[in-house]
Amino acid sequence: MTWGTFALVFTSVSLSALGQTAFKVGVGQSTTAPDASLWVKTLGMVLSPMVLLGLALYGVGTVFWLFALRQLDLSLAYPFVAMSFVMVAGSGMLFLGEPIQPSRVIGLGLIIIGLLVMARGG
Repeated sequence: MTWGTFALVFTSVSLSALGQTAFKVGVGQSTTAPDASLWVKTLGMVLSPMVLLGLALYGVGTVFWLFALRQLDLSLAYPFVAMSFVMVAGSGMLFLGEPIQPSRVIGLGLIIIGLLVMARGG
């Protein structure tokens, strides 16, 4: 995998991870009444500015992903989506105050090791 191809994959996955973080913030800001209908709750979440931002980030990330797929075998490219687990966990811990648990850190470390092994062999 070349550095340019890695940059495409990394950018795509980063935008998706930022999109997930925006989704979490957006649904947390939703203020529909607890007894509102499912449709009203759904509309309230979907129209949240942060949810819309998340959708936009996903869209742009998908374009980068398409360019990456032109250059990589799917069987090599797709496992790198696992970087999003690391990025989302990091943003949750850093920006959303989610707890840092040893089991999460160990799991994320294993993901990183696996990705390094794949990148070296790819």
